[in-house]
Amino acid sequence: MATTKKRTTKSIADGLIAADDTSPSATLAREILADYSDLTPSVMRIVSADLSEGQRQRALQQFRNSLGAIDDPNRDPRYAIANCGPAEH
Repeated sequence: MATTKKRTTKSIADGLIAADDTSPSATLAREILADYSDLTPSVMRIVSADLSEGQRQRALQQFRNSLGAIDDPNRDPRYAIANCGPAEH
């Protein structure tokens, strides 16, 4: 009987987010996925959004902070993206 290798959250995160990406937003995304692997689609929506690094980091922070509050609108990654602040110049 063949066995399959169990993928760890770290390997999943590294497969989706470049392992050599050490930007603050990539680090934050990996941390979220390490705790909540089921949120991969939401995290990837934020990571792949057309945002500056600062905006991406703010959106991920808002999203992560919302995870403990049922009524926080930032639990929806679209809301976190839309409300991550103005683009930096």
